[in-house]
Amino acid sequence: MEFGLFLMNVDFETVRESARAAEELGYHLVVFPDHFVHQTPGGGYDPHSLAHDAILLAAAAAQATRTLRIGHVVLCNLFRHPAVTAQALMSLDHLSGGRLLAGLGAGWTETEFQMTGIGFPDIGTRLRMLDEALTCIRSLWTQERTTFEGEFYRLNDAILWPKPLQQPHPPIVIGGSGRGALRLMAKHADVANIAVDTGKPAKLTLEGMGKITDAAFRDRADFVRAEAARLGRDPNAITISNAIFAVMLADSPAAAEASAREIGKTFGIPADEATRSALFLIGTPQQCIAELNRRAAEWGVGQFLFAAGNAETTRRLANEVLRHVGQ
Repeated sequence: MEFGLFLMNVDFETVRESARAAEELGYHLVVFPDHFVHQTPGGGYDPHSLAHDAILLAAAAAQATRTLRIGHVVLCNLFRHPAVTAQALMSLDHLSGGRLLAGLGAGWTETEFQMTGIGFPDIGTRLRMLDEALTCIRSLWTQERTTFEGEFYRLNDAILWPKPLQQPHPPIVIGGSGRGALRLMAKHADVANIAVDTGKPAKLTLEGMGKITDAAFRDRADFVRAEAARLGRDPNAITISNAIFAVMLADSPAAAEASAREIGKTFGIPADEATRSALFLIGTPQQCIAELNRRAAEWGVGQFLFAAGNAETTRRLANEVLRHVGQ
């Protein structure tokens, strides 16, 4: 079982401090998103939220630590040519001493593409582009030379040297929720980060977040494993990853119930469904331990990522909850 922190809207000193603290507390990894703006539910954003380059943020975390794994959930494929992505991530793997998790996604925040003028095709096209990009990246990491003639990308005797430290290549993380993204997880991913379905709507919505229920997450995880088996892959070789956007540690069951009611009201779901939603962890430490164990057993989750809150919550989560999960 792996536990990690999801860091966003941070400067470099905060990244270094947070990464060192995470390592000391026993977290296994830190990951970063890849955005020009950090969208809130409904499509809004703070124009002054911090959005440093995701590759450099991971580099800062790597240099501040010794054992912590670093990566992204996830890099936007449309922001970089796959050869550029392959080189940057290979370099991160060397810089970190072989601690990289290579996270990639099709891209979803339409606002970013409108403001930058970067092309933003429909979700089907974006997924085909990601499929080709992953094929190119894996080949560049593992083959002496790569020639590829695709719908979107063309490589002619392309060379990438050195190769990543991790062999045959760093673990590939794919993030998404729609059926197309889940199929790509089954085909390419070592880690399947099942998230809110933002691909087709191209924005984060309260309605979409409310749909990531207990049953919905389990259905998606089962689909990835079944599709992997259909393709001839070992379904158990794919780690299911659950990103938790809010942790609410309560001092009593009554306080936990009140928090669940408030979350349920915001997202239009019953309070008991809020406590079982993949996006939240709500309860006393003992209730949270039980819930994480349930998700591991019923959903097959092997990796939990928590949006980094304040330092006290991060410390309590590690000491009072995560140390007891799986026991």
